[in-house]
Amino acid sequence: MPSSPPRLLRIGISACLLGEPVRFNGGHKESRLCSEVLARHFEFVPVCPEVAIGLGTPREPIRLVGETANPRALGTVNRERDVSEALAAYGRGTAAQLDDICGYILMQKSPSCGMERVKVYQPDGRPAEGGGRGLFAAALMQARPDLPVEEDGRLNDPVLRENFLTRVFAYAEWQRLRQTGLTRQALVGYHSRYKYQLMATHPLQYQALGRLIAGLGRQPLEEIAPRYFSQLMEALKKTATRGTHSNVLQHLCGYLKRVLSAAEKQELQQLIDQYRQGTVPLVVPLTLIKHHFRRHPDAYIAQQAYLQPHPEALGLRNAL
Repeated sequence: MPSSPPRLLRIGISACLLGEPVRFNGGHKESRLCSEVLARHFEFVPVCPEVAIGLGTPREPIRLVGETANPRALGTVNRERDVSEALAAYGRGTAAQLDDICGYILMQKSPSCGMERVKVYQPDGRPAEGGGRGLFAAALMQARPDLPVEEDGRLNDPVLRENFLTRVFAYAEWQRLRQTGLTRQALVGYHSRYKYQLMATHPLQYQALGRLIAGLGRQPLEEIAPRYFSQLMEALKKTATRGTHSNVLQHLCGYLKRVLSAAEKQELQQLIDQYRQGTVPLVVPLTLIKHHFRRHPDAYIAQQAYLQPHPEALGLRNAL
């Protein structure tokens, strides 16, 4: 019998981004990137916390009021309507219920779902500088601090989009590792796979995590593993640059120096230089490096997540 296709990774998402008419005015905020592009590669789990806690559609809008670090969600017409606890409780409940999601995409600027820079109004009616975080989003992120989370607007930036989805697949791989039984050997192997990805995003944290793994034998696995993963996910939030990518590409070239001709080395160096200068995207030198490793396989390099941290069909590195 033919094997069934692999299950798509599940990602939570603000329902309005998929075109569901759940906004306060009965409309939506469909993101074509999410609903038409990413939906081909992921199973989205749509959530609207405001509808879920019983606010109708259409409905009176809510807004954040008070301290930016701890605002209240109040009605804009009926100031006695306070849904702060309900939104926070639903965020915690969603975090627990959707235990198999590998990421979350939030609606920007929303008093319930906004990840950052949400307007928080002061007694004088003016929004506070810097803004705050939507109450559902805040509770969700507090309950699942390692979960990759991003806002829809930021995903239009190709660098941030690639960074987010790299974290989604790293998170999914860790979850599979835990389900099959996390061992010291498996943890070392996982870290080894993400060596060059870490080097591209956060070289200093790569060194720190290496030292943490080096001390694995001196600490209980159940203590060091969650600490390692939390630090890894925090490190992967940092976006790689042309400089750090170029550094990794040079490291990879080191494994080919004995098998390439002088002309091949020169061609590869030229493409890396062109990438560093912004003339060509990352996929150009990376494609040539992959070609050479297909001709001259290396077991250690073959396992590196950096070479393909997400499915090639997503084309995420074409615009980097």
